[in-house]
Amino acid sequence: QVQLLESGGGLVQAGGSLRLSCVVSGRTFSSYAMGWFRQAPGWERECVASINRSGVDAYYAHSVKGRFTISRDNAKNTVYLQMNSLEPEDTAVYFCAARFAYNDYVPDISYEYEYWGQGTQVTVSS
Repeated sequence: QVQLLESGGGLVQAGGSLRLSCVVSGRTFSSYAMGWFRQAPGWERECVASINRSGVDAYYAHSVKGRFTISRDNAKNTVYLQMNSLEPEDTAVYFCAARFAYNDYVPDISYEYEYWGQGTQVTVSS
């Protein structure tokens, strides 16, 4: 069983930064592609960023490109989301997700992921 635990959410003013972390336990972390998703009230869950198992390739949603950076530390079983220049529109619950990877594909759709964390709230005030 794979378990994911997010941390790092909170309240920040527009223009500020936060770093989310997700620790994965239960399996070989380096075998999993990882993604960060977010969901705001009344909106569908969307992929913000994802990274392949090796950490070489990443996907970013257009709305966050240039502001957010996804990275992973396979030695620490952890994936990060560095969020800079935050905007009120970034307010949402952020979820970490994992997908067992047979290759270096970078999944960016929610149904491609098998395991999910419980989410962490990010609120950006104007």
